[in-house]
Amino acid sequence: MPAPRTVLLTGAAGGLGTLMRGLLPDYGYELRLLDVRPIEGEPDAVVADLVDKEALREAVRGVDAIIHLAGISLEAPFEKILRSNIEGTYNLYEAAREEGVGRIVFASSNHAVGFTPRPQGDDPLIPIDAPRRPDTFYGLSKSFGEDLAQLYWDKFGLETVSVRIGSCFPEPTSVRMLSVWMSPADGARLLHAALTAEGVGHTVVYGSSANTRLWWDLTSARSLGYEPQDDSEPYAEKLIAEQGDLDPDNIAHAYLGGHFVSDPPIWPY
Repeated sequence: MPAPRTVLLTGAAGGLGTLMRGLLPDYGYELRLLDVRPIEGEPDAVVADLVDKEALREAVRGVDAIIHLAGISLEAPFEKILRSNIEGTYNLYEAAREEGVGRIVFASSNHAVGFTPRPQGDDPLIPIDAPRRPDTFYGLSKSFGEDLAQLYWDKFGLETVSVRIGSCFPEPTSVRMLSVWMSPADGARLLHAALTAEGVGHTVVYGSSANTRLWWDLTSARSLGYEPQDDSEPYAEKLIAEQGDLDPDNIAHAYLGGHFVSDPPIWPY
């Protein structure tokens, strides 16, 4: 598939959006930026809420593809998740369908399968078809987004790559993150592959670098043409010395979702 020229990047003011708006233009993309708040230094960015259907339709008009990063990115009360991550994602898909956009890259999350036990010892890597086991309302919203993407492919022919992102930061900040970290450069490589691979239909992939301590299977991501170049292992010695190794008796270390599986849930809002 030829590389899309114009791509709408939602959530462009967020942490991942900020990283990607700095890296994706190197692949030849012209980015149209959207966020619920103004973006410093980007006077042409669209400032709109995901519940504003008319603003969304205007924002998607004329773009070749969409990278959907917008929404609440941590756990929050259900009402907030419903409005932003569930209703907002539906509104975006409807706008894309109405305007004839052919492909969306949807920022799903490892928290859609957060209650999956992490591999230990010689356990096999977690496959992409592992049953969804969301660990929070946030993870539940990502499960909804994946099902929504499947519906819009089956019913309307709108293609999606759903990327179950681990943690995309300049460097890992915890021992758990050594297994799920995706470097910003690899993040851009994966999004580029998701935008340009042929015949994706609805494809679900895990999003991380090629970490030595990897927990999940990157086969479906590699099938798109993704070739991760980075590994978290150079950070391992320092992080383990500071934080200690993972403890399987600690619930936050026993499952893929980390502290998101804690009960009661952690409300950051």
